[in-house]
Amino acid sequence: MASSTDLSRIKESSDTGKQQNRVVTEEEWLQKWEENNIGFHKEQGHPLLKKHLDLLLNGRSGLRIFFPLCGKAVEMKWLADMGHSVTGVEFSKQALKEFFTEQNLSYSEESIPGISNGKVFKSTSGNISLYCCSIYDLSSKIAGKFDGIWDRGSLVAINPCDRERYANLMLSLMDKNCSYLLATVSYDPNKHKGPPFYVPEHEIESLFGKFCEIKCLQKQDVFSERQKEWGLDYFLEVLYLLKIFPG
Repeated sequence: MASSTDLSRIKESSDTGKQQNRVVTEEEWLQKWEENNIGFHKEQGHPLLKKHLDLLLNGRSGLRIFFPLCGKAVEMKWLADMGHSVTGVEFSKQALKEFFTEQNLSYSEESIPGISNGKVFKSTSGNISLYCCSIYDLSSKIAGKFDGIWDRGSLVAINPCDRERYANLMLSLMDKNCSYLLATVSYDPNKHKGPPFYVPEHEIESLFGKFCEIKCLQKQDVFSERQKEWGLDYFLEVLYLLKIFPG
C-alpha cells in the first residue's frame, strides 16, 4: 500500500507545474557554458550508461551512436575508443572545442551543407563528428541513421513545448534495430522551474509509444545538495530503453 508521502509525490508529479510554458533561450544555454555553470556535466562519465551499455550495444560492434545535446560528454571518446562511430550535436561551440581539447584529440572544422552558419568538428581519426547547430536543423539526410542513441540531459533540457518536435526527430534518426537509452528526471515540478525539466512516464509513452517498445530499466535516487538548493526534497533519475517495433 502506498504511503501518504508516495501518494503526494504521485499527485505532485501528475502535472508539470509551472514548466509547461517555460522557455530557455539559446543565449541562456551559451551563457551556462561561458560561466561554467555546467553541473549537468559528468567528468567521469555517467554510471547508468556504463551499467546498461550491453543494452545499447546489444552484442554489436562498429555501431553509429548519436549523442543529442552532447556538450563535452566524455562517453563520446570512450565509445569511439571501443571502435564505434560517434555523432553529436550541440549549440555551444565552446563545449565542442573543450571536448576535443580535454580529450587530447586533434580535429578539423567544416561547414555543414544546408545549415547556415553550422559547423561540424571531426576528429582526425574520423570516428567522432560533432555538429555545432540547433538540434532541429539536423536530419537523417545530414547525419544519417543510428544504431544507438544515448540521451542523457537532452530531452530533459529542451523546452517542454518542443517535445513532440524533438521526439519526431529522434524517431527519424533511429535505424530499425536502434537501441535508444533515454534518461529523464522525476521531481516535484511545482518546486523547480527547470531545466532539467520533469518528464512524466505517461509523456514518454505519448511521445514514443506508437512507434517504440518502451521499457523502464531503472529508477534511482540521485538527490544531492544541488537539488536541495533548488528547493526540492527528492530527485530521481529514470532510465528507459526504446526500440522500434518490428515490422
